[in-house]
Amino acid sequence: RLGLERADTAEKALNVIVDLLEKYGQGGNCMESNMAFTYHNSFLIADRKEAWVLETSGKYWAAEKVEGGIRNISNQLSITTKIDREHPELKEYAKSNGWWDGEKEFDFAATYSYVNTARMTTSGGRYCEGYKLLKKHKGSITSEVMMEILRDKESGINMEGGFMTTGSMVSVLPQQPNLPCIHFFTGTPDPAR
Repeated sequence: RLGLERADTAEKALNVIVDLLEKYGQGGNCMESNMAFTYHNSFLIADRKEAWVLETSGKYWAAEKVEGGIRNISNQLSITTKIDREHPELKEYAKSNGWWDGEKEFDFAATYSYVNTARMTTSGGRYCEGYKLLKKHKGSITSEVMMEILRDKESGINMEGGFMTTGSMVSVLPQQPNLPCIHFFTGTPDPAR
């Protein structure tokens, strides 16, 4: 929300978020119950001209500029070796903890996933299912198609049970500056309604 408030481009919003992350960090329980369950955040950040994926682990982060095609995120780290921006100490911190030897190609998801306490057993499936649904419609994704994908319960995109999807958002960002951007938000906790 602060990125949206303080920036007028996707990259500037990325800068706002990583600056706040550096200054304040992140953490805390992600559930209202007494069960201790934390995870770190991932963001899809887009404007009319560019898009970024930002993934975090504590104060450390990696960002990937989306160059085209389809891209999704889902409760797991997904940035691997294509890192366009990173925390200045990202690799050194991993090396000092013995997570990366400094020799092989650095893979953010493989290296930092072991730190993330939310390595839910279903997240890999949910990520893959989301990618499959996007790939199925590649080249013909409309706001209606995106809403259907976000409503999909069978794939796990729209979660039920102990962990529930609490909201979804679809944005239409035309590249032509004279056309308005349109944003759709769910009005209920369940995007299927």
